[in-house]
Amino acid sequence: MENIGKLRNMASIYLSCDDKMLLLFRQGSRVVNDLWVGSAGGHFEEYELNDAKACVLREMNEELGLAENDIENLALRYVTLRKTGGEIRQNYYFFANLRSGSGADLTSNEGTLRWFPLDAIGELKMPHSAKYVMKHYCEEGRFSDKMYVGTTNAEDVTFVELPES
Repeated sequence: MENIGKLRNMASIYLSCDDKMLLLFRQGSRVVNDLWVGSAGGHFEEYELNDAKACVLREMNEELGLAENDIENLALRYVTLRKTGGEIRQNYYFFANLRSGSGADLTSNEGTLRWFPLDAIGELKMPHSAKYVMKHYCEEGRFSDKMYVGTTNAEDVTFVELPES
């Protein structure tokens, strides 16, 4: 019988400046290795299980040395669900703008950081869910302030708007 009910919660932040986005070529990870991912991110700590924003701010500080006052317009824009390896993986995707003068010489101990024009991101090798989040964001999400939820299958991710109700 398949393991039912095991959850893995993760959060990522995608930082923008002007018309470019900062991505990380993650290296040395057991799970996500040699792929382009968000500017910073990782797994929730136990005390963050009900606070995805706390998780992503902690990861941003640990990996990039940035504090909340170094960014603006922080928003949770996507939540994806993926069933794999007997667990449900919940990914929380935040987007924010890097404040002018912040992070001019950003580095990460998780890999190599690089700024990309939005129209070049679709060509990058990324984790499955992140690839479709970025495709949706570049084509539609960046033009609104809506939140989307996505369910993942082997071929793609299906997104629907998550309205307040």
